Amino acid sequence: MTNSVCKPQVYESLYNKHAKDLRNYLYYKFGNLESAEDIVQESFIKLWQKCADVVLEKAKSFLYTVATNMFLNEKSHDKVVLKFQQIPQNDTNIESPEFLMLEKEYLVKLQKTLAQLPDGQREVFLLNRIDKKTYAEIAELLNISVKAVEKRMHNALKQLREKIGAI
Repeated sequence: MTNSVCKPQVYESLYNKHAKDLRNYLYYKFGNLESAEDIVQESFIKLWQKCADVVLEKAKSFLYTVATNMFLNEKSHDKVVLKFQQIPQNDTNIESPEFLMLEKEYLVKLQKTLAQLPDGQREVFLLNRIDKKTYAEIAELLNISVKAVEKRMHNALKQLREKIGAI
């Protein structure tokens, strides 16, 4: 093998002969000069790493194939990053510490007050407000009239307002 790609002189001549054309090919095809230059460098590094496996006559084809694949992988990665950036991020801690403390205090107060409600009122309130059931569904579920559900809800709300206060 007199013209092995692993010989520094042969490798250097390949670089001098093909680097500019490969860069231009990538730049024209994908429109990003910096990425094109980076990928040309990476392609030649891969050629050096695989120099024993690449025949001199196939070196140009190897470089173009590797470069194109690397650029396509980079574009594919950019699309994944873009999709991730478009997903709305949940910024849950934008409230002030005072607000968070008041919220915790309110929840504790609400839980205590709910625990003090009579069973029927608490049951109707939670079925309506938490499970989003209508008065008719609650009446059917508890085997009582809709009027009874309305009365229990009214009394539950009245007690909650008295003990917690209006927000």
